[in-house]
Amino acid sequence: MQLSDFNFVLPDALIARYPLNTRSASRLLHLDAQGQYHDGYFTDILNLLDAGDLLILNDTKVMKARLKGKRATGGAVEVLVERIQDKFIAHCHIKASNSPKTGAELFVGEDEIKVTIQGRHENLFIVEFSQPILDVLDQYGALPIPPYFNREAEEIDTERYQTVFNDPTKLASVAAPTASLHFDQNLLAKLEAKGIQKTFVTLHVGAGTFLPVRSSDIANHIMHSEWCDVPEHTVDLIRQTKARGNKVISVGTTATRAVESAAQAHGGKLAAWTGDTQIFIYPGYQFKVIDRLITNFHLPESTLLMLVSALSNRDAILNAYQHAVEAQYRFFSYGDAMLIDQIHP
Repeated sequence: MQLSDFNFVLPDALIARYPLNTRSASRLLHLDAQGQYHDGYFTDILNLLDAGDLLILNDTKVMKARLKGKRATGGAVEVLVERIQDKFIAHCHIKASNSPKTGAELFVGEDEIKVTIQGRHENLFIVEFSQPILDVLDQYGALPIPPYFNREAEEIDTERYQTVFNDPTKLASVAAPTASLHFDQNLLAKLEAKGIQKTFVTLHVGAGTFLPVRSSDIANHIMHSEWCDVPEHTVDLIRQTKARGNKVISVGTTATRAVESAAQAHGGKLAAWTGDTQIFIYPGYQFKVIDRLITNFHLPESTLLMLVSALSNRDAILNAYQHAVEAQYRFFSYGDAMLIDQIHP
């Protein structure tokens, strides 16, 4: 399939650059197994899921990963921590007027904490901090909100660009699992009271989630690597849910990629798994685990749009997206949501 097969026209005015006052107040577009779409609100999830169904949620937490700094010569730089290797070493993206060389020293924060370039790993810089990385991020870092917000992080993002169920011990993402941002504690309690179960996986979202697909033939695209963990408890709940004929509903593309990676790692049969994944899901992929997906509206020509097209189909997705544009749904991380049912080929 060609990259152009996943294009659509999105008016800039429909990009949600700030969250609604209430997490669960967003709209919901339900795309059913017949390819028909239905307008509603996110709280309709209560009626669209059945007792005994299982929600899979990503419990990662977003780091304040963006640091402003300067070179020894005074030139401005920005350091975005992508992955922490140990207390002092991280893989980072660096924005500067010229690419820094191995051995170069940068200085971040008001205390001018030293950051030394150790080398490169693929498209990332390997850097050593002179102080513990998490301490530096906590003191001087800013949340790495998406580039399409066209603004700096603000106080509201501190709370709203995190899920209500994030695990503070899993502070390692540079982007939020945004489908989960629609859930507040009140809605989660109502789902539990109805008998809808939930369980957690972890996938630490990398900045590569915003990278464009550069190959016209999408099959040539190579996904960025992300660390994930699918625990035995979650695997057991998924098996039990399927055994009794209920549905497994993934909340977001990251949770989807985590459980499908765990199945892929074991020859198509789901089992507990921890490791790095570069799974690329696009039309033609046969899902091993999930039946339904709760997700946001995604960028044109993005790998996320390709993933949802694999679960439904490309024409049904693009038709639903065209309706969403005409009905003025809000798009991207702080936007509205979709519930997508699997269309079996």
